[in-house]
Amino acid sequence: MELMNFIEQLLRSPMLMVSTVLTLGVILVNGWTDAPNAIATCVSTRAIEVRKAIIMAAVFNFLGVFVMTSINASVAMTIYKMVDFGGDARISLIALCAAMSAIVIWATAAWYFGIPTSESHALIAGISGAAIAIQNSLEGINWDEWVKVIYGILLSTGLGFILGFLVSKLTVFVFTGRNRLSSERFFSAAQVAGGAAMAFMHGAQDGQKFMAIFLLGAAFAEGRSDVSTFIVPMWLMILCSLVMGLGTSIGGYRIIKSVGMDMVKLKPHQGFSADLAATLCLLLSSLTGIPVSTTHTKTTAIMGVGAARRMSNVNWKVVKELVLTWVFTFPGCGILGFAVAKLFLLIFG
Repeated sequence: MELMNFIEQLLRSPMLMVSTVLTLGVILVNGWTDAPNAIATCVSTRAIEVRKAIIMAAVFNFLGVFVMTSINASVAMTIYKMVDFGGDARISLIALCAAMSAIVIWATAAWYFGIPTSESHALIAGISGAAIAIQNSLEGINWDEWVKVIYGILLSTGLGFILGFLVSKLTVFVFTGRNRLSSERFFSAAQVAGGAAMAFMHGAQDGQKFMAIFLLGAAFAEGRSDVSTFIVPMWLMILCSLVMGLGTSIGGYRIIKSVGMDMVKLKPHQGFSADLAATLCLLLSSLTGIPVSTTHTKTTAIMGVGAARRMSNVNWKVVKELVLTWVFTFPGCGILGFAVAKLFLLIFG
């Protein structure tokens, strides 16, 4: 899809215009709520300034989108095939707009309260609720693809915590007895590298998900509801990365504070351990095509790092708030997506 062709199509189709604006809104909110997790630890340990961290996150988000999409776009294909909006492309586009609206509402509320809700889970829940609203049954859900979400929850939660715990223990073992000053210098630089790696993997995971929705809307606007493959254009990768970076610069500090400062008081070596553990977990899930939550992965890795020293190091009150938010995201955003889809179908259908 060439950029000029897309612009021409955009001017011809008001519903595609709405879908595009809403999808970009969801990507922007993702920058508010999910992207800051990538740089939360390196900012909280003062390894890098917030402004420089945001620029770094934007650059490596783009690289993650570009490199991983070029190598393996299986995460995008999983999202693309997760639901069936039916054979009517116009109605499908209305439902997609409703799902995006529900996600923006849900995520903005979470951002306001400083809770790092998962945009990945909100996206999956929103489009699933809208598909059920169209089909008036669960036939709109592709269970073969949806089961990968369950795998992703188990992978990001369990493996994130375990890797955080083990990497932290290993790091302490390797650097025991080393010169403290040289160790601090190393971990200060390693933290920045870890934040860049996390931003890269965030782009690799979340960038693919939202580009799949973007291209799905474009296909519906063309009257095509049976597209099974797609090619992600370069201009869309750049646009997605820039909008994510803008969202992070607008509202990222609230999430950085919740994840990197309030949940666990991190030292530089702990921040490095959390970034490394989360990056490894995200790399595995991206290569296998499993859509996981970058928020889930990073926060559970941080919890594992905190628990490696003492369980009391973790602020379990903050953890409880995060867990409750994750638990409520699927039913909450799913119901919201269903309700907004029914409303949009009543108005525009």
